[in-house]
Amino acid sequence: MRSLGLVAGFLLDAMVPDPPRGHPVALFGRAAGWWERRIYRDDELTGAAYAVSAVAPVAALGAVAERGGATATAAATWATLGGSMLAREAEGVARALEAGDLEGARSLVPRLCGRDPAGLDEAGVARAVVESVAENTSDAVTGPLVWGALAGVGGLAGFRAVNTLDAMVGHRSARYRRFGAASARLDDIAGWGPARLTAVLAVLAAPAVGGDVGRAWRIWRRDGHRHPSPNSGQCEAAFAGALGRTLGGVNVYRGREERRPEMGEGPAVDTADIRRAVRLARAVNVGALAVAAGVARVRG
Repeated sequence: MRSLGLVAGFLLDAMVPDPPRGHPVALFGRAAGWWERRIYRDDELTGAAYAVSAVAPVAALGAVAERGGATATAAATWATLGGSMLAREAEGVARALEAGDLEGARSLVPRLCGRDPAGLDEAGVARAVVESVAENTSDAVTGPLVWGALAGVGGLAGFRAVNTLDAMVGHRSARYRRFGAASARLDDIAGWGPARLTAVLAVLAAPAVGGDVGRAWRIWRRDGHRHPSPNSGQCEAAFAGALGRTLGGVNVYRGREERRPEMGEGPAVDTADIRRAVRLARAVNVGALAVAAGVARVRG
């Protein structure tokens, strides 16, 4: 029943768009923000208490909800997956760039990542989108499916809660450097396996975008550890290898500049590579579903 629910929820994600209001993940984000404003202190211990107290009830409620069988699993899978939305947002940027509307494309970048778009040229926008597609394929699709296969609705809900907290407080700003440390570490742990499965599937799917499996494997194994994130680098390196492009460079976040190491070989990404990255992500999504459904069926 768990396997059936995962497949049904995956198909629902492809067919039923997220509601503009009242999405469960957005509701959790608002509740977590409310709780943060009341518990916040600039220290790691309080941050750890915040992470546990925000995630544990969600995972527990998910475990109870699994008594609803395949229907509950399908609903939770639909609510936690974001693959279709990720593809739509990326393709929206591609359409704007193809139409010569750089300003319009820049305005859409914050819907995919936290990078400051104002100073990005066409190549910079394309790189931001491709890197976001690579990273978020793991966070928005592979991760929920893996944890759903292993722990059912509780795993689906718990993983999405962890990932949402990381997006909210896990970055290294002055406010969250200590308070968000536990949320960031928890996300690294929860995403470790899904990120590497995403990378393997991207390598295997390289021919779908004109890439070579052997080359993609070599670049992934060579460059995956170079990124400051232990998980994002795995996905980005594998996508770079599969696409035959080079990722990495200078990124600006809220006025703060970060220099990321280059990953891959070949030219920098351009507008056409956004659609190639989306095709690669869709192939990875199907592969992740097959793995998750198989694991869930074996586990009974």
